[in-house]
Amino acid sequence: MQPEVETLTGLERRIEVSVAMADVEKQVGEELKRVARTAKVAGFRPGKVPMSMLQRSHGPSIRYDVINQQVGQALETALESTGLRVAGQPRLDPKTEGVSEGTMAFTATFEVYPEIELPEMSALEVKRCACEVSDEAIDKTVQILREQRAEYIAEEGRAAQDGDQVKVDFVGKIDGVAFEGGSAEDFSFLIGKGRMLAEFEEAVSGLKAGDSKTFPLTFPEDYQGKEVAGKTAEFTVTVKEVSRPELPEINAEFAKTLGQAEGDVEKLMADIRQNIEREVTARVSARTKGSVMQALVDAATFDVPKALVDGEIENRVKAAREELKQRGMPNVDDLPIPPETFSEEATRRVKLGLIIAELIDKAQLQAKPEQVRAKIESFAQNYEHPAEVVSYYLTDRQRRAEIEAVVLEDNVVEHVLNSAKVTDDSVSFDEIMGTSGDVNA
Repeated sequence: MQPEVETLTGLERRIEVSVAMADVEKQVGEELKRVARTAKVAGFRPGKVPMSMLQRSHGPSIRYDVINQQVGQALETALESTGLRVAGQPRLDPKTEGVSEGTMAFTATFEVYPEIELPEMSALEVKRCACEVSDEAIDKTVQILREQRAEYIAEEGRAAQDGDQVKVDFVGKIDGVAFEGGSAEDFSFLIGKGRMLAEFEEAVSGLKAGDSKTFPLTFPEDYQGKEVAGKTAEFTVTVKEVSRPELPEINAEFAKTLGQAEGDVEKLMADIRQNIEREVTARVSARTKGSVMQALVDAATFDVPKALVDGEIENRVKAAREELKQRGMPNVDDLPIPPETFSEEATRRVKLGLIIAELIDKAQLQAKPEQVRAKIESFAQNYEHPAEVVSYYLTDRQRRAEIEAVVLEDNVVEHVLNSAKVTDDSVSFDEIMGTSGDVNA
C-alpha cells in the first residue's frame, strides 16, 4: 500500500513508516540462534550457551540492529512506492499516537528535488569573451620573464625609481606609539610592484642611500591588519641601499634558464607564444563559461533543497580547514568557521548543479569518450611528458571523471551559446591575465 505523502512547506514532505514487532522479534530470535552456534561464554562449550543467557548478553544490541534494519527497509520501500526523488537524508521521529499495539511507527521528514523548468535558451543574454595574443603581448611577457631573472646591482648616489630594489629600515607609529608589524630593518622590496602601499613607495622614490624621510600614511579601511585599518601612522624610513636591475640578454643562456635545453632562442619564443596562447584560451573560456552559468542561474526560479545546501556548506568548511592546515596554521580543527560564510555561494552552486543536470538530460549533452580523450590530450600539453599524463588520466577512473565533468560543462556552454543572445566581449591581454606581472616561467 502506497503511504500518504504530507506536504509541509516548500520541498519538505512527510510520510509514516511502521514495522511489526512480531517481525522484529522473529528476526531477533533467528539472529540469536545464529550467534548461539559460535558464542563463547566461560563455563560453556560453543553452541551450548543457554538461550536465556544470550538474550541478556546479546539480545539488546541485536534487537537495536534489527529495528534499524527493518525501519530502514520499510522507509526505502515506502519512498520507492511514492516515486519521489528524495534530496538528502530523511529525519525519523518516533510516533506514539494512533499506533496499533504490536507496531513500531515513525514519521519520516525529508525534502524532494524541485521540478526544474529550464529557461528559454534564446532569451538568455551572455557575453562571449575574446582576447588577441599580439606580438606586443609576447614581448611584454618576455620582458616580465627577464625582470623575474634580473640581477640587482647596488649603485652609490642612485635615486630610487620604479623597478629598483631598495633596502630600508623603517619605523611606524600611531599616536606616537610603535605598532606590531610597523617596523623593520634591512627590509628589501621592488619599487613599482605593489608590494608596499602606494604612499610608502612614493615616499621612498627619489631617495638615495643614506637619505631619511618622515611621512604620514593612512591605511585603507579594508587593510588586512584590522588593528591599523583606517588609521593614520607616521613612518620614518632610512634608505640603506638602492640597486638597479640588470636584465639578462635574450640569448642561449637565457633560453636554457627557461627550460629550452638546446638554448634555441627561436624555439623558446615559439614555446612562450604557445604557452601564452594556451593560457589565454583557458582564461577566455573560463570568462565565457562564467557568463553562461550566471545567465542560467539568474533565469531559473525554483526552491533549492536545504539538505543539499547544508551538505555543500559542510564540504566548503572542510575544504577551508584543509587549506588552512596546508598553510601551516595551528589548531585549525578548533578554529570557528561560521557556516553562514558559505551560505550564499553554496546555494548558488547547488542551484547551478541542478540546472546543469537537467539541461544535460533534456538536451542530451552527455560527455562522449572522444571528447574526454581530446580534453585530456589538450590538458596534457602543459606537462613535459604528455603521453604519460594521458595514460594516467585514462586509466584512473576518478581522474577521468574529473575531466568528464569539465567536458559536460563545456557542452552546456556550447549549447547555450548556440541559442542565446550572444555579445562578443573583446578583452585586453593585460586584463585577461589579471596583472601585467602575472607570468611564471
